[in-house]
Amino acid sequence: MDIRDFFFRFRSFTPIPIALTIIYFAQPEITQIIPGTGLLLIGEFIRIWAVSHAGGATRTRDVGAPYLCTSGPYSRVRNPLYIGNLMIFAGIVLIAGSPNLPVMLGVTVTFFIVQYSLIVSLEEETLVNLFGEDYETYRKNVRALLPRLSAWKDAEPREPLPLGETLITEKRTLQNIVIILMFITLRAYFS
Repeated sequence: MDIRDFFFRFRSFTPIPIALTIIYFAQPEITQIIPGTGLLLIGEFIRIWAVSHAGGATRTRDVGAPYLCTSGPYSRVRNPLYIGNLMIFAGIVLIAGSPNLPVMLGVTVTFFIVQYSLIVSLEEETLVNLFGEDYETYRKNVRALLPRLSAWKDAEPREPLPLGETLITEKRTLQNIVIILMFITLRAYFS
């Protein structure tokens, strides 16, 4: 199995060791909780915005897509979900605190950059095969991880899903955030 395929298929589970490490070393301080919460909320907002445009097509273990989504946040950056995830986990690191916060933040960010570099490489290979020139044009105009300041003018005009449907699709991510924060709180309480 291609290592990229492994990281794609198990992308929901590969951050578990990072989450457990964050929880184990948690030493929350109010000065870090506030900016961490802000970063977490911005990351989740980005995810909700992205899911509202891509729908449940992002919740799959098979590489590919039923359609090329270029609307909403996808008109500014090709991988808004991954940016949102990185921000969420960086926020969780800040909320949790650590005796050596820069190291914990560095390890977390490095993990996600490596994982998403591998996944994006595999996804882009697949999307070129599926959508050909349409994807190549999109890729030339919208960067993978560095957002454009303005939306790409040739993005398709897709209506986002209603918030209720989006939140149903996003429920697993929201549950995971709550569970991790709950364990950080319990760790802080009992230490």
